[in-house]
Amino acid sequence: MKRHGRERRAGDGWRHSASPWARNLADQGGHVDDETVQLGELIETARQHQRLAEDGLRRLAAHLRRLDEVVREEIRCVLVQELQALGHDSQCAVEALRGLKRAANLRVILWSIATALLSSAIPLVATFLLLPSPRQIAALGARRDELQASIARLEKEGGRVDLRRCGAGRFCVRIDRTAPAYGEAADYFVVRGY
Repeated sequence: MKRHGRERRAGDGWRHSASPWARNLADQGGHVDDETVQLGELIETARQHQRLAEDGLRRLAAHLRRLDEVVREEIRCVLVQELQALGHDSQCAVEALRGLKRAANLRVILWSIATALLSSAIPLVATFLLLPSPRQIAALGARRDELQASIARLEKEGGRVDLRRCGAGRFCVRIDRTAPAYGEAADYFVVRGY
């Protein structure tokens, strides 16, 4: 059935610029009209975009794997350094205890206790200064909840609409073809996902 445009045959001049899909149909002796050609080209363009998106996702996954390796290596290096420092501190503590055992002097014992307290206080103070407070953690949790609520609200208000540029810079939207059309001229369609 011919709806708009003129019907074309395999011998027409459009065949050289048509998509492989349309050329294949014309080679089989079928009649092809302008809308069919445009639909075929649109399908080919969508397939190309899908291949590009898949390629981008593969490259992103590879980058993420490399980033994961780098992060793991950095964590391992920091952990090794901290464990070496802890081992060194433990060795110093052992030596201090041996000195206490050799010289049972009250003054040496008091100085050793003061040193041990200071050594314990430095990591505690550093931990207190570097780790976020419960109030900061609660504020960050509240901010996360606000952001999640904003995302949910945006999705309800059309944030999941698949909007793209088609043709000569015009906007196109993916619709639900199974939903009925609306409006006096039946020119309103339901957006896919809503």
